[in-house]
Amino acid sequence: MNLLIELLAFAVAIGVLVVVHEYGHYSVARLCGVKVLRFSIGFGKPLFQWVSPKTGTEWTIAALPLGGYVKMLDERETGTEPIPAEALPHAFNRQSVWRRFAIVAAGPVANFLLAIVLFALVFATGVTEPAAVVAAPAPNTPAALAGFDGGETIVAVRAENAGESEPVRSWSDLRWKLLGAAFDHKRVVLSAKDTHGTSDFQLDLRGLTEKDVDDDFMSHLGFEPGGGKLTVAGVQPGSAAQKAGLAAGDRLRAVDGVPTDNATAFIAYVKSHAGKPVTLQVERGGPAAGKLEDISIVPQSQRDETTGQQVGRIGAELATQVPSINVRYGPVESLQLGARRTWDLAVYSVRMFGRMIVGEASLKNLSGPVTIADYAGKSARLGPSAFLSFLALVSISLGVLNLLPIPVLDGGHLLYYLVEAVTGKVVSDRWQLVFQRAGLACIVALSAIALFNDLARLIHF
Repeated sequence: MNLLIELLAFAVAIGVLVVVHEYGHYSVARLCGVKVLRFSIGFGKPLFQWVSPKTGTEWTIAALPLGGYVKMLDERETGTEPIPAEALPHAFNRQSVWRRFAIVAAGPVANFLLAIVLFALVFATGVTEPAAVVAAPAPNTPAALAGFDGGETIVAVRAENAGESEPVRSWSDLRWKLLGAAFDHKRVVLSAKDTHGTSDFQLDLRGLTEKDVDDDFMSHLGFEPGGGKLTVAGVQPGSAAQKAGLAAGDRLRAVDGVPTDNATAFIAYVKSHAGKPVTLQVERGGPAAGKLEDISIVPQSQRDETTGQQVGRIGAELATQVPSINVRYGPVESLQLGARRTWDLAVYSVRMFGRMIVGEASLKNLSGPVTIADYAGKSARLGPSAFLSFLALVSISLGVLNLLPIPVLDGGHLLYYLVEAVTGKVVSDRWQLVFQRAGLACIVALSAIALFNDLARLIHF
């Protein structure tokens, strides 16, 4: 069933993105008076064909649905009959350089517009997200050095020397605002509420490396969702947890005197105490519900399959219930936020790709169709908001990818037109052929790396 959901979600995602992208090319070509011969979704053998009696465009659905294309009337096309004189004004190559530029750019622009609309729908309909409540940070992390103790609710963020604060409505909102500041290596001021009122915390992001931003940088900063309930969901037979008397339903309140409300932080603490006794403050569930009890437990030393190091484990399954909030915006604000989120993600994608080129970021960040299908299925199971957000994210990635100045992509053609606009001369067919072969080699290499990463994630090697 999960495989079927993934395949259906992947098909819907690819279908929507390809149609929107190609329709961007098609619509602007029609506005510019260019005759469109074929609008194809997919490649290879046609499965369905229909010719519009009004425009003469052939609409096609082909067998391989991993892309699409719009074929326009063009004198440079080989193997075709001469174009009648009366049709020449409608040929793509007869258009001005700026009209050709607009037609080619319309595909990626359509992807960005789709992302704005999808994000706006998510913001307007409302989405339930974790509240921006922080758990007790690990020692010596930027969050701990800023003065956070855990339990604070972050309500606003501003640059250290800037004036106006930006409100923080949810954990996701906080993450995006800190991501932008981390890329710019800024110091920011976070306003947070607790039982004593509202306080300001200075967070220094200047020392972050590119690797810190590539990874789960919120955890690196010491920020984990907090304010919830950390409970024992199950206990493994013969484990340290069972020997110490932990039972399903018990709520973990503190570890070695430090309040705990986040599974990630708790697991990290246990891992670092292999063979060392720790004291858990537990609020009992079941018949003894509400009773507080201190339990001494010695995490068993086991080899971590990822790092190969010995780490501590207690053999308990944990469940976290964090406070959540329903975030909803008005129509105008939703569009503004959708445009801003699209811009932020596009800039982030360009920066990440640039860092991969110069070796500052790992090529493991590239993903192919297998990973996309996996995340399409997961987001679809989470609900409409998650799937629409995923669709917007992939649409932005497609738009950015197509704008890269690589021949055979839209960005490569746009580069040709910019050169033509500046020099007044068309890039020669000979040089276009050379660049096209180089660009094709780049695309094949990128596709091979993405496929390798997919397989590596799938079989964990």
